[in-house]
Amino acid sequence: MTPKPEVAIAILYQGDRFLLQLRDDLESIAWPGHWAFFGGHIEPDEDPDTAVYRELLEEIGYAAPRLERFTRSESETVVRHVYHGPLVMPVERLVLTEGLDLALWSVEDIHRGRRYSARAQEERPIGPPHQQLLLSFLEHRRIEQAI
Repeated sequence: MTPKPEVAIAILYQGDRFLLQLRDDLESIAWPGHWAFFGGHIEPDEDPDTAVYRELLEEIGYAAPRLERFTRSESETVVRHVYHGPLVMPVERLVLTEGLDLALWSVEDIHRGRRYSARAQEERPIGPPHQQLLLSFLEHRRIEQAI
């Protein structure tokens, strides 16, 4: 049995807003034309911790000061290593090198599951696994803040 591909992805936030990438409209990629997290495939010689930092540098030129592991999520097709951390620079300073657009999502946007992209000039959906991970993260933060 072939092992599932593994990815390292990051939930980046500024206060109560969350950075997402609008993926390219390429049928060869997972969730084309959907909003998703920044991150990507773990190289054969990498661990997830290294991969998530590398992917953020490659995709948006962001050297995250600190990321913490949130969860490991496994589906029928992929293993996701999910990290989280603050976005400590203005979104306008990020350099998008992969994807159609990037944007900070509000909690309301996340629940609604759709957001307008100025670059695509239309509303696009969030990938269902990414929405579920964000909702789970929001619940985790709500519980942590209540303690």
